[in-house]
Amino acid sequence: MAGICDGRVVVVTGAGRGLGRAHALAFAAEGARVVVNDLGVGLDGRPGPGSPALRVVDEITAAGGEAVAHGGDIATGEGAASLIRTAVESFGRLDTLVNNAGFLRDRMLVNLDEDDWDAVMRVHLKGHFLPLRHAAAHWRAEAREGRAPRARVVNTASGAGLSGSVGQGNYSAAKAGIIGLTLVAAAELGRYGVQVNAVAPAARTRMTETAFAEAMAAPDSGFDAMAPENVSPLVVWLGSGASEGVTGRVFESEGGRITVMEGWRPGPSTDRGGRWTPAGAGDAARDLLARAEAPQPVHGAR
Repeated sequence: MAGICDGRVVVVTGAGRGLGRAHALAFAAEGARVVVNDLGVGLDGRPGPGSPALRVVDEITAAGGEAVAHGGDIATGEGAASLIRTAVESFGRLDTLVNNAGFLRDRMLVNLDEDDWDAVMRVHLKGHFLPLRHAAAHWRAEAREGRAPRARVVNTASGAGLSGSVGQGNYSAAKAGIIGLTLVAAAELGRYGVQVNAVAPAARTRMTETAFAEAMAAPDSGFDAMAPENVSPLVVWLGSGASEGVTGRVFESEGGRITVMEGWRPGPSTDRGGRWTPAGAGDAARDLLARAEAPQPVHGAR
């Protein structure tokens, strides 16, 4: 039976473990040829014992699929450029980019130093921007040559970026930035045949095993709600031609649940027709807040 990604070439960053590995295997199972990117670092972004990207490539090829490994640092211009070149030179095209790479440096704000802030911003936000930029340049060139792509980008957001997470100010800010980047990219790249969406997953990975410790054991039903493989079907669909017309959207995915996030939109409003006094602005703000929806609670807040 043909898969929904037959003929497509898919790049997945951070694909050596966890969600990225699950995505790479799921795309391959649906007929895609996959570029498996992984730098092979630890949870905090420091060098690990070796890249697992080749192990994932071996899994894919053992199952009859096609894949190549890429071990470059996608948060550098050259690493991101070589990632896109690897897809084109290995398979002759690029159809889908899944930005997934990341790590954590969790601290409360008063203990969060500049290096921890910069490192998390670099891998998550810059690590999304640079592969997206180089992929977009490739697709723009294809469109200008009359080879209009049906390209897809799936970015990895987080509930931390949607509503914040205590002890993760750097990670929350980076993930919120990825959502903003997703919206801008969808608006700018649609003319070239590129759709851009984001998924905020909840799954058990090296990054989240502590947070989801209570959900580690599979329930009596046998369905492991925290398995990263639960998120991959939505990512594969968004990365396929079957998602035609879906762009600029953010989804949450956890277990068997998929939610379309509706994001910031105007709520109650008032217009005085002139400048407010501070006291008047405060009275107006309190009145508006009384009529507004309550915000989502910050993860981990008491």
